[in-house]
Amino acid sequence: MSTVNSVNKVLVAKSNDLSVGIGRRVQVDGIEIALFKQEDQSIHAVENKCPHKGGPLSEGIVSGEHVFCPLHDRKINVRDGLVQAPDHGCVKRYDVETEGENVFIFID
Repeated sequence: MSTVNSVNKVLVAKSNDLSVGIGRRVQVDGIEIALFKQEDQSIHAVENKCPHKGGPLSEGIVSGEHVFCPLHDRKINVRDGLVQAPDHGCVKRYDVETEGENVFIFID
């Protein structure tokens, strides 16, 4: 018996509504996701919860491709979801696709 993973493409924002360096919280099927627009206009999506104490990453300070958790300053890369040393861990990242101004993420 095989299991088929279904992936849903979900419209979550308009790219013009996202600001470089400022996170945006969206909710899809009860999942909180943080969106981040970069200087190069790429958009990245990670779960909106720091693995340390659950801080809302969408409210963190963004510096380049990193967001700092607003609770305890954990530094997380928004492109790959990895917590930066000396801390460790990761957050789930979501694939993002833009079509014109529409920003979609893929939820499995």
